[in-house]
Amino acid sequence: MKYSIYTLLVVALLLSACAPKADTPTSSETPSIPEPSDYAPHPSDDKLTRTPVYVDSTDLLTLESFPLQFTLSMKGNLPTPCNQLRVAVARPDRDNRIEVEVYSVVGSNTICAEMLQPFEVNVPLGSFPAGHYTLLVNDKQVAKFVT
Repeated sequence: MKYSIYTLLVVALLLSACAPKADTPTSSETPSIPEPSDYAPHPSDDKLTRTPVYVDSTDLLTLESFPLQFTLSMKGNLPTPCNQLRVAVARPDRDNRIEVEVYSVVGSNTICAEMLQPFEVNVPLGSFPAGHYTLLVNDKQVAKFVT
């Protein structure tokens, strides 16, 4: 009798472990907002001088998750080692265009060596509702994708 009760308990535990989690999302109708990156604009940036960056390559990475998560991988150069990278990601507009603005900031009185500073970053974009999207970096189309 004891053996059958223990067997029943073990089977019940195994079956409950295989059941789907109750709060697992079944669909994503609104875009998820990723955690702010280290490169997001800061409120104190208005006191700094804004300068361009030189983006050499971009790649859109699709993470195998549900819902699909997207990450923008970029390589390029900052104007000087003193410049700080900023990446501003806008939510999709009504035409499903996602605009990413990449620039740098530096103190106006900062004295720095005039040499390029390479960067390589991955910026989380989040997930999006089903549809066709166009990704633009500094007004240049870099990818199209479907969710």
